[in-house]
Order: sequence, then C-alpha cells, then structure tokens
Amino acid sequence: MRNFTKVHVAQDARTELHDKLSLTGAEISVNNLPAGAGVPFVHSHKKNEEIYIILSGQGKAIIDGKTVELHAGDFVRVAPAAKRQFFAGDDSAISFVCIQVQEHSLEEYTAEDAVIAE
Repeated sequence: MRNFTKVHVAQDARTELHDKLSLTGAEISVNNLPAGAGVPFVHSHKKNEEIYIILSGQGKAIIDGKTVELHAGDFVRVAPAAKRQFFAGDDSAISFVCIQVQEHSLEEYTAEDAVIAE
C-alpha cells in the first residue's frame, strides 16, 4: 500500500488535484491566468472556505464588491458566502493555488495531530 501520491502539474489554465491525488478532505486547484484574463464567473460556496496562495505575477480579486490587489506571496482566505472573482493584471499573468475545505472542520493541526515516529 502506498501512503502518498505525487503528480507533476503543467502550466495549464486550471488543474484540479482532487482526482489526481485522491484527496479526501480538500480540493486543490492550480490556476494560471494570462495577462488581461479573468475567471469567467462570480461564485460563492455553500460550506467550503477557500484559501488562495499567489505563486507569481499580480492581479486582483473582487470579493463582495471590494477590489483586493494580489501579488506573489499573498495568501487570502475567503469565507464560503463571499462572492468572488479573480483576474490577472493588465500587464501581468498570475499563477495561484486555491485550497477548498469545509469551514470550521479543522479540529487538530501541527503538533496536536502529529505522531512522532520512534
């Protein structure tokens, strides 16, 4: 039995990792928007919060009508009910990871969830 899965992600517009990694507690996508492009829809969620990690480039998000500037190194958490849409900059592509998990589901983390091998 293998206790891990590894995949390589190309520079596609969007790669969802749920099936590729057999994820059971989160959805993760890798997203690449060319300069001037945007996600073509506004969306929210019923239960899942999203964490966006900006890997490279710059752009903006419109979250509940507010413009949030985005730059490489930024992390943004968005509550399920918030309406959101993401855009690359006019002169800059943007690459980001989106992690989607059920809000308020984290019970233990880091040291509390660790089992130190002997």
